[in-house]
Amino acid sequence: MPRKKKALILTQPVKVGLQPIKVRLDARTIITLASKKALEFWKQRYPKLEVIG
Repeated sequence: MPRKKKALILTQPVKVGLQPIKVRLDARTIITLASKKALEFWKQRYPKLEVIG
């Protein structure tokens, strides 16, 4: 009987003093950004991104 693979969840340590921004790039991809500048960069690559947190 084949074994099922567990879902891989990658997390990064939260830096003190930063307000993380959660962004959904597409239906399956959610990333966390550290700054507004990074948000502008990802907005150019993924015009349909939405801020979720």
